Amino acid sequence: MIIHQRVEGGVLMGVRNVRRLELRRLEAKTLDARFLTEIQQGLNCSPFEGEAVLKVVKEVYFPFLDQVESPPAVPGKITVVAVCADEPAGKSIAKCEKRIVALTLHRGAADDSLLQHQGPAAFRQARIPDLCQEALSQGGLLTREDLAYRIFAVGTRTISRDLAALRKQHQQVPTPLRSTVQDIGPMLTHRVEIVRLALAGKTMTEICQDLRHSPAAVANYLQTFTRVAQLAERKLHPSQIAFLLHRGPGLIESYLELLKECQQNPNYDYHLKELLTHGSVGAKKKRTREGQR
Repeated sequence: MIIHQRVEGGVLMGVRNVRRLELRRLEAKTLDARFLTEIQQGLNCSPFEGEAVLKVVKEVYFPFLDQVESPPAVPGKITVVAVCADEPAGKSIAKCEKRIVALTLHRGAADDSLLQHQGPAAFRQARIPDLCQEALSQGGLLTREDLAYRIFAVGTRTISRDLAALRKQHQQVPTPLRSTVQDIGPMLTHRVEIVRLALAGKTMTEICQDLRHSPAAVANYLQTFTRVAQLAERKLHPSQIAFLLHRGPGLIESYLELLKECQQNPNYDYHLKELLTHGSVGAKKKRTREGQR
């Protein structure tokens, strides 16, 4: 924890340096930081050894890479280093696996018109949900700092106001940020809402249209829910389920609450059995194919 000292009423107190913490989190989401995390975890080397390897790689390869002509970037596209979507809540950003995601910041004439007639705030609020979903579909999760410093070049307070406006406009469609998807923040995670819609009988197409999610992302959430249900049937403790599935305890508890609702709701119970049966059939077919080899 980074603190600075101040005296209040004759007592020395520690106060979190929020700006420095934000910078530390941003520093952990660079190509250098990603390389260091990969090499330290993969080769079990110290940070000092990792820095030494990174320095040698730059000295040997970078002069040649500079001579290679890169393909022209697609207009309106940017690349950002984001935290992997499967990293659990509470894990240090520096230790999290990272992904490079390609995002469509500017869509052309439509965004030009939006900026001219409604201003930068309307532009940001129109783009934030799509950018977050685009990152999620590539296996990454954006944070408030990513949106502020790496994408829109504004302060985090500005992004917080944008997110508050979006929550007011679309109360049933949370923006998929790391704070909401991994249940770090106070907002109900959108994964629970997706599962609830599936239990209510919504089709994959309807869920994707209603919540603006990709089929791959929805399928991933439903698969995690069915695995929670299967492990709960085996009487595993919630903390054990969270550990085995590499998910936050808050999300696991929410899924377990949904399972309790299924016991009281015949419609939910029917669709839960459909999900569990579909999963078990898939596993059986896989074993059958493996047995034929």
